[in-house]
Amino acid sequence: MTKPALTDLLHAAVTAVGGTERPGQVAMAEAVAEAVDSNVHLLVQAGTGTGKSLGYLVPALAHGERTVIATATLALQRQLVERDLPRTVEALHPLLRRRPEYAMLKGRSNYLCLHRLHEGVPQDDEDGLFDPFEAAAPTSRLGKDLLRLRDWADETETGDRDDLTPGVSDRAWSQVSVSSRECLGATRCAYGAECFAEAARERAKLAEVIVTNHALLAIDAIEGAPVLPGHEVLIVDEAHELVSRVTGVATGELTPGGVNRAVRRAAKLVDEKEADRLQTAAEGFERLMELALPGRLEEVPEDLGYALTALRDAARAVITALGSTRDRSVQDEDAVRRQALASVENVHAVAERIVQGSEYDVVWYERHDRYGASLRVAPLAVSGLLREKLFEDRSVVLASATLKLGGDFDGVGASLGLSAEGRITETGGAAEHSGGAGEAGGASVADGEGEGGEGAAETDAGIPRWRGLDVGSPFDYRRQGILYVAQHLSPPGREGSRGDMLDELTELVQAAGGRTLGLFSSMRAAQAAAEELRGRLEVPVLLQGEETLGELIRRFAADAETCLFGTLSLWQGVDVPGPNCQLVVMDRVPFPRPDDPLMSARQKAVEEAGGNGFMAVAATHAALLMAQGAGRLVRATGDRGVVAVLDPRLARARYGSFLRASMPDFWYTTDRDQVRRSLAAIDAAAREGA
Repeated sequence: MTKPALTDLLHAAVTAVGGTERPGQVAMAEAVAEAVDSNVHLLVQAGTGTGKSLGYLVPALAHGERTVIATATLALQRQLVERDLPRTVEALHPLLRRRPEYAMLKGRSNYLCLHRLHEGVPQDDEDGLFDPFEAAAPTSRLGKDLLRLRDWADETETGDRDDLTPGVSDRAWSQVSVSSRECLGATRCAYGAECFAEAARERAKLAEVIVTNHALLAIDAIEGAPVLPGHEVLIVDEAHELVSRVTGVATGELTPGGVNRAVRRAAKLVDEKEADRLQTAAEGFERLMELALPGRLEEVPEDLGYALTALRDAARAVITALGSTRDRSVQDEDAVRRQALASVENVHAVAERIVQGSEYDVVWYERHDRYGASLRVAPLAVSGLLREKLFEDRSVVLASATLKLGGDFDGVGASLGLSAEGRITETGGAAEHSGGAGEAGGASVADGEGEGGEGAAETDAGIPRWRGLDVGSPFDYRRQGILYVAQHLSPPGREGSRGDMLDELTELVQAAGGRTLGLFSSMRAAQAAAEELRGRLEVPVLLQGEETLGELIRRFAADAETCLFGTLSLWQGVDVPGPNCQLVVMDRVPFPRPDDPLMSARQKAVEEAGGNGFMAVAATHAALLMAQGAGRLVRATGDRGVVAVLDPRLARARYGSFLRASMPDFWYTTDRDQVRRSLAAIDAAAREGA
C-alpha cells in the first residue's frame, strides 16, 4: 500500500480539529518527519498560533514508531490527550488504516493509592496515632477533602489527581498518595491488582504515543531505572522549560524537619542503638542549620562536613537495619518500613553527595521565612547529563515558541547538551565554528546516519547532530503590537521604591482602560504596584496569591477593565486572546538575583572557561523570560496591543539588542506620547466592538 503523503495527513488532521493549515505548521511537520527518518535531532521554534501540536503529532503517528511526548504544563498534556490526539487519530484512520493507541503517564504520587486510602497513613509520632479520615472533622477543609476523595475513589477510572475537579489541598492528597520509594510494589500490596498507577503503566506499555511530563522524563533519564517504556522517538514540547525541570529533579535538599522526620519514622522499626545514633547526628545537623546564613558554600566547612558524615553513616546503618526489619507488633509494618526507608535513603543520598563533593555540583544554604534553613545541592549544568542520557538511541524533537535567543539556537542548544559543532549547516555537514545564525534553513538531513547507525546520528567525534529551524508565526507582529521601552525612567536598583516607574505604570493602565497584565520580577514588586494602583485607579487590580491562579486568570479574562499583577508563573502561564489583554507590562529586565547561588556559580564557571558568563547565563535567563512574557500579548490574529518594559536598560545597555532580538518582532519605540495615543485608540476600538 502506498504511504499517504504527509501533506494529506496534516490536512485531514487540521480539518478534524477545526483549525487552519499554516505554512509554518507544514514546514514543521516536514522537518519533524525528516528528522525522525534520519535520526537527527531537531530544535524547532514555532510561534504562537502555528499549531505546533499537530506539527509534531501527525509525522509521529505517520512514522508508526513508539513516541513519548513530554510537556511542561498540565494544560498542554490535557489538550493533547483529551482533544488533539483523539481527533487526530480518528482523522488519520482512513489514510493510515490503523488507530494508534495513546496514553498519559505521570509519576506515582500523581495517582490515588488505594492502600493509603483504605489502610491509612503511617503516622509520625508527633502527629499522634490516629486515622486522619476519622480525626479530621467533616466540617474542616481537610475533612471535606478526605470525604470527597473517598467518594471519588469509587467513581474514578484513572485515579489521576488532575482528573479531580475541583481539586483538593496538598495536605489532603498526601494522605492518599505515595512516592515511588514509599510504594509497596504491586506484587506485595493487597490492592496491587486495582492500582491506578500500575494501570497507567500498563496502558503506556501498550500505547504507541505516551504523553508525560518533563519531570518524569528527567527521572527516567537520571535515575537509571526506566519508568518510561522503550521508545524510538522523543518529542519535548515547551522545551524552553526542560533545563530548569531537569535541574529541579537533580537537586537534593536536607532540612532539619526532613531529617527529624526520618528519625521518627525509623525509630519505630530499628534497634535503639541505631535510632539513637541517627538522632544524635540529626541534632548536630540541626544546631548547625540554626546558624546557617544564605549563600553558596564553595567549600564545605569542616563542622558541616563532620555533621554530614555523621548523618550519612548513621543513615547507612539504619538502612541496613530496616532492610531486615520484620516487626509484626507494628501495624501495617510493610507500609511503615517503606515510608521510613524512603526518608532515610534521601538523607543518606544527599549527605553522601555533599560529603563526597564534586566540581560539577553547587552547594548552598537557603533560608525561608516560614520553613527555616535548608542545605541544597544541584548540578552546575545539566547539558552533559542531557547529552549523555537524552540524545542516545532515539530521535529527539524539541519544540517551543521560544528557542532562538538573540537570533540563534546556539545558546539554548548548548544548555540542552547540543553543541554548535554538531549543528547541521545548509550543506548538510556539521558546523565548523560555534558562531553563526544557528538556523539550518533548508538543510537536508538525509545523510544524518553518521556514526550512530540506527541510533541518533553523531559526528565523528561522537557529538549529537542537530538542526535548528524557525518556522515563524502566523501573526504579523509589527502590525499587531508595539514594544515600548520607557527610556526616560531611572534604572532599577536592587531595593527600594521606584516612584517614576509607578507613575509611568499608572498612566499606561489609564490609557489602556485597564486590560493590563503586569509581569513583575519579584512578588514584593507586584504587591507594591498593586497596592499603589488600587489607591490611584478605579479599575480592579488582581494580585497573584490572593486567589488560585486559575480563578485569577478567569476573572482577568472575563472583565475588560481588570488588571492582573504577579510574578514568575504569569510570565509563561496566561493565555487570554482578545481585547481583555492589550497591555503587557514588565517592571524590569528579569535577570536572576545576583545572590542566586546556582546562577552565579554557572556564570562564574563560564567565565573561568573563557566565555562571557553574563551573556551565557544572566542575559539568556532574562531573554527567555522576556520572550515568554511578550508572547502573552498576541494570542490570535485579531489581537492588538503594547508590551511596555519599564526598564531603560533595554534601550541603553549593550545587551539590550540581544534581549529585543529574543522577543517577537513588534514595532519598537521609546516615544511615551505615541504609546499613550496608541493605547487609547486600541481601547476605544475595543469598546466599540464590545
